[in-house]
Amino acid sequence: MKNIIIFGAPGSGKGTYSAEIASRYGMGHISTGDVLRAEIKEGTELGRIAQGYIDNGQLIPDELMIDILANKYDSMPAGQGVIFDGFPRTIAQAEALKKMLAERGHDLGMMIELIVPEDVLMFRLLRRAGLEGRADDNEETIRKRFAVYHAQTEPLSRWFAEEGIRNTFDWDICKTKEGMLEAIFKEIEKQNA
Repeated sequence: MKNIIIFGAPGSGKGTYSAEIASRYGMGHISTGDVLRAEIKEGTELGRIAQGYIDNGQLIPDELMIDILANKYDSMPAGQGVIFDGFPRTIAQAEALKKMLAERGHDLGMMIELIVPEDVLMFRLLRRAGLEGRADDNEETIRKRFAVYHAQTEPLSRWFAEEGIRNTFDWDICKTKEGMLEAIFKEIEKQNA
């Protein structure tokens, strides 16, 4: 099974679709947020280093994040494929991930880009904020997250296209979660045939 990078704006459903794909195909699932929290909770050396950056209000350096992901990747059964959810977010991170995988004789596999209109994203994020009681997810904060996504992460889409692994799935075409999932499953099966 090919590795899969799931890509999209905040609220596009990366976590939801990753879980569905992992369940259907028996793939590993690496959510960067989950992995980072686990490393910190377990008090690993990498977790302690990461916590130091967080405590100082700093972003975790790409090299440290790659080391954390490599550690998790190496702990998964070989050959089943892994879904990367929430990483990479920049071209530098994508290049570092490509290098880390190449060192293990693996490649990026395929990228699944979830294209969802911003009004739908806003509705989803505000609803999630209400359900989860997340005071930090208000309309102003969400708009800032969209701006960061458009400025820093969205250019990565072209990088994936140049790598020849970009596969886009448009909410406006699929219309439902089930329609989007079926389109994604068909593409995965085609590329892994």
